[in-house]
Amino acid sequence: MLSGARKIATSFAVILTTLLGLLVITFAIGRLVPADPVIAAIGDQADQATYERVYKEMGLDQPILVQFGTYLSKIVHLDFGQSHITKNAVSSDLARVFPATIELATLATLIGAGFGVPLGVISAVRKGTWVDHLGRVVGLLGYSTPIFWLGTIVILVFYAKFGLIPGGGRIDIYNEGLVEGPTGSLIVDSIIAREWDVLWSALHHLTAPALILGYAAMAYLSRMSRSFMLEQLRQEYILTARAKGLSQRSVVWRHAFRNIRVQLLTVVALAYCGLLDGTVLIETVFAWPGLGQYLTSALFFADMNAVLGSVLLIGMISIAINLLSDIVYRFIDPRTR
Repeated sequence: MLSGARKIATSFAVILTTLLGLLVITFAIGRLVPADPVIAAIGDQADQATYERVYKEMGLDQPILVQFGTYLSKIVHLDFGQSHITKNAVSSDLARVFPATIELATLATLIGAGFGVPLGVISAVRKGTWVDHLGRVVGLLGYSTPIFWLGTIVILVFYAKFGLIPGGGRIDIYNEGLVEGPTGSLIVDSIIAREWDVLWSALHHLTAPALILGYAAMAYLSRMSRSFMLEQLRQEYILTARAKGLSQRSVVWRHAFRNIRVQLLTVVALAYCGLLDGTVLIETVFAWPGLGQYLTSALFFADMNAVLGSVLLIGMISIAINLLSDIVYRFIDPRTR
């Protein structure tokens, strides 16, 4: 009991330390970048008096530790400041765009895990055969092909030439505004509202970018699954299971695969976190109105409040996902408790 409590306390301390480090880094970025937050707020045509007034209102005349304390107090209340582009609170902008990124990254992860894990396992079982070579080639292509290039090719071929996919965006323009549900996910909200035309339109727009991101995730997960599985297939307990006359299916899926579930859970969580902050290029290519496109626009216009808010959100979600995966694999594998 004491050991379990110690582990929980240690995990909690690690999370707090990670969050504090993330806050320190984002604060430092906001102060070290060459962009002037005052100019970004009032424009470069304002007079010196206005500049000095806004400079003081932002607290930039205070000592750096006081500024950091003010920054922490605002973040605790989820106050990321105001976006200089949209003139809205950054928190409200993030609440608007982040569900689109969650939607895209979640479907891509499901595609990547659904195809990548079985492919990796089969490649390991059939090591050295044409199946293994084919799986490794597919994985290598997915791992090395730039997703922005692949997305551009997909748009040129399947949209511009054949008209099989929509050109961009999240939904057809004539379906916009028909569903405004509580989750922000068009798929979930359209199902709740039973707006099937909206659901079909959302799925139609989501398919191409999700497949491209899913292919990249599949390449990574198939390689890791193959590596984990090869290691297990060399273990003595596998030789014992085969000597007892167990079927190949039982040896692979009931014994070897069972022992790589914790490792797979970890890499799937890492892949998901990577997709959350790695959708910038694909969202730009497909004009997907998610966090990646919002962050890109903020960077172009030196909107540091929006940039830091986006980075903090991604960091906190990544920490939460890793914490959740840690909790789940403690239930899966009693040895980690």
